[in-house]
Amino acid sequence: MNVRGNLYIIAAPSGAGKTSLVKALLTHDNRVRVSVSHTTRSMRPGEHNGVDYNFVSMADFDALIADNQFLEYAEVFTNKYGTSRAWVEGQLDLGVDVILEIDWQGAQQVREQMPENISIFILPPSRAALESRLTGRGQDDAEVIKHRMSKAVSEMQHYDEFDYVVINDDFDLALNDLQSIFCAERLKRASQQRRYADLLQDLLSV
Repeated sequence: MNVRGNLYIIAAPSGAGKTSLVKALLTHDNRVRVSVSHTTRSMRPGEHNGVDYNFVSMADFDALIADNQFLEYAEVFTNKYGTSRAWVEGQLDLGVDVILEIDWQGAQQVREQMPENISIFILPPSRAALESRLTGRGQDDAEVIKHRMSKAVSEMQHYDEFDYVVINDDFDLALNDLQSIFCAERLKRASQQRRYADLLQDLLSV
């Protein structure tokens, strides 16, 4: 019988490096998968359905909401995004650890429905560093950067709702911190008792 996987929530302000850290984690850890969200927005060039997102119509998305199929969902501008409850539960039951890359508001929704989760918030080393990263993308003008910074500060105020905090100053060190969290959670007594039930029974039998 598979040992149920752990559910991880990873959140961060834009520019903190969350996506890059998660991608790097996946290359080193084959026991974890990232949830693929449903969305009503149009597919962009280079994206693939079921890989980047599960692309659905607004009517289908609303039907999934009515059927309580989402662990969390949100409307961003004119599009909706949501996390499939059935997919997450199915992966956890297979013994796979699942990462939800969502914001603090989504994290609050998930906690209400699945309180047994591990949450991680990724922070930049300073405001100056965050602004530099956002500016360095070269995609937005000064007014957009100012808005993103204001939004990031608002998001960072919720860091204390999370179990772990990773400061992404040096990427390799931050990745090591993230990997250490996953390793530590798997080594907790309760997890080891489930995983090695037969071994423990044999070792402790008299």
